[in-house]
Amino acid sequence: MPAGGDFQAALNAAPLNSVIVLQAGATYSGNFTLPNKTGTGWIYIQSSALSSLPAPGTRISPAQAGLMPKIVSSNTNPALRAASAAHHYRLVGIEITTTWTTRSATLYALINLDSPGGSTSLSQVPSYIVIDRCYIHGTSTGNIRNGVVIDSAYTAVIDSSIAEIHEVNGESHGIRGKNGPGPFKIVNNTIEAAGINLMFTNHDARVIQNLVPSDIEVRGNYLSKSLTWLPGTPAFAGIYWAVKNNLELKNAARVLIDGNLFENTWVGVFEPQDGFCIAFTVRAVHAPWSVVTDVTFTHNIVRQCSAGIQFLGRDYNNRGQGGEQQRLLVQNNLFSDIGAYPMIHNAGQLFLVVDGGIDYIIDHNTAFHIEDPIYAQVHDPTAWPARGFTFTNNIVVNNAGVCGDDTGCNAMLTLRTYFPNAVFERNIIIGGTARNYPPRNFFPASLDAVGFVNRQQANYRLAASSRYKRAGTAGSDPGVDFEALRAALAAMARASFPPK
Repeated sequence: MPAGGDFQAALNAAPLNSVIVLQAGATYSGNFTLPNKTGTGWIYIQSSALSSLPAPGTRISPAQAGLMPKIVSSNTNPALRAASAAHHYRLVGIEITTTWTTRSATLYALINLDSPGGSTSLSQVPSYIVIDRCYIHGTSTGNIRNGVVIDSAYTAVIDSSIAEIHEVNGESHGIRGKNGPGPFKIVNNTIEAAGINLMFTNHDARVIQNLVPSDIEVRGNYLSKSLTWLPGTPAFAGIYWAVKNNLELKNAARVLIDGNLFENTWVGVFEPQDGFCIAFTVRAVHAPWSVVTDVTFTHNIVRQCSAGIQFLGRDYNNRGQGGEQQRLLVQNNLFSDIGAYPMIHNAGQLFLVVDGGIDYIIDHNTAFHIEDPIYAQVHDPTAWPARGFTFTNNIVVNNAGVCGDDTGCNAMLTLRTYFPNAVFERNIIIGGTARNYPPRNFFPASLDAVGFVNRQQANYRLAASSRYKRAGTAGSDPGVDFEALRAALAAMARASFPPK
């Protein structure tokens, strides 16, 4: 397909088991649709310079844009979207962008993998679509609501870069799924968005009944917010984009979040959150069947955020709707500089648990934060207590202590009231007092008293001389297993993510 060729005509004519080669450096302007085809096989849409692009498994960057053809929307419609039930497309080495530079209106999505008008049955859902080594971005000044909408099935976004996704008076998303069943593979991408970098939700009146996005793999990604969006800093570019979380689940099941880097979250100016980097918050807007269940959050780095993870057990805005959040594992993660942007009353909270939940396991994490390690917040008293709460083998800072809305910072009272029968042991609680906590925990007076290998150089392994060496369950070290963390982050190391 030479520069100036009719890309839509090529899409319409191409049978399954064919390749459309777009000219590297050429621009294809318009709003293009992936048609629904009959038969078997795949249609590849790829750059003519594919052999010069990084190999599969290596993340693309804007530096390779010159090796890519460019698909460009010049209005508020997607540059690329899927027809109802479209299937078996793979985009490889394509730049997808817009000329939209204003905030007078909003471009809905750069790529929209949703049936036109929204699917109301599984038969309408686009499926088997792969976005591979693509550069997807808005402009520095334009309202762009979504980078990629994945209301689809059997969909992957891999080795790609998504940037400049932001909106002033609305919630933007780097990747957003709400009306597709999955499975989804989101691996080894850079995802930059002001609102929520990655989100699975249900927030629309036109949805497939009883649908829960499921079987979601989120691995090896770098999810961040640009400091050019942060008011009051030298880098601030002057536009007050609406900022929220780095990752949020409102309706999702069977989710693996492993080996990612989450960085930079603060309180925005639109629908402000409390600056939590991660939000596991079941919500039932338009979807009373919503759940957040069976989530594994392991081997991640969470850093430079106003607060850490928020858990919402039940939806207090839609009482009586939505399931109870359950079976969440938070294990072997490093949290650093939590409270980096202290703009709010609870900046620096590590884990905020709101309105109950079932079977939360928080184990073998190392955290540096400036407020409570755990806070229990009550919106709906009938949703409490949380059941099956486990907090073991963690290294945290006591600060005010384990606190709750009606229990102050009396740790024992908070645990008895909100987390009865909790397993709370083998934790290193820096600056805490033994008489205020359950037995079988440890209370060094200071960070240096923990016995890290080299805290000043951010080596948070326990030294052989540490009195807490092998003090965890089954002779393990409390805190992060850094060899396992390093192995999980290996893909990002190859992608040269920003070191700290």
